[in-house]
Amino acid sequence: MSKAADVLKPRMHAERMDVGLSATDRKELAGGLSEILVDTYRLLIKTHIYHWNVVGPLFHAVHVLTEEQYNALFNATDVIAERVRALGHHAPAGRGVDTAIELDAPGRSAMEMVEDLIVDHEEAVKKMRTVATAADEKGDLVTTDMLTERMTFHEKALWMLRATVAE
Repeated sequence: MSKAADVLKPRMHAERMDVGLSATDRKELAGGLSEILVDTYRLLIKTHIYHWNVVGPLFHAVHVLTEEQYNALFNATDVIAERVRALGHHAPAGRGVDTAIELDAPGRSAMEMVEDLIVDHEEAVKKMRTVATAADEKGDLVTTDMLTERMTFHEKALWMLRATVAE
C-alpha cells in the first residue's frame, strides 16, 4: 500500500494516549458515556414527538418547554459524543445501538406526556450520577464536570416539568 493511502486509513490512538487515565478506565467511562448518549437521543426524540403532538389546556406551556428541552438535548449529544472521542473511543453508531422508542403520543394527554418525560429525566440523572461518581473516583475531572452540567440540566428540567403538572 502506498504511503498516501496508509495515511488515510482510520486508526484509533487510544492505545498511545497518556492523559493520566488508564486505558481500562477510559474504556469503562467511554462505555458509560455511550449509554448516556443513546439515552439522550431517545429522550430527545421522545421530547420532540411530544412537542409536536401535545394538546389540551397545557398545550402552550408543554409545547414551549419541550422545544427548549429538545434543543438542549440535541446540543448535549454533541458534547457527550465528543467526550467519548476525547477518551479515545468511537461514539456509538450503527448496529447494536437501540434508539427505538415506543410511545402512543397522539393518544396521550399532556399530563401523561409530562409524567413520562419526568421518569426519563430521573433515569438520566441516576445513570449520570453513577458514571460521574466513577469518573471522579478515577480522576477524570473533565467527565465529572461535563456530567455535573448535564445533571444540572436534567434536574432543572424535572423541576419545570413537575411544576407544569402540579395541582
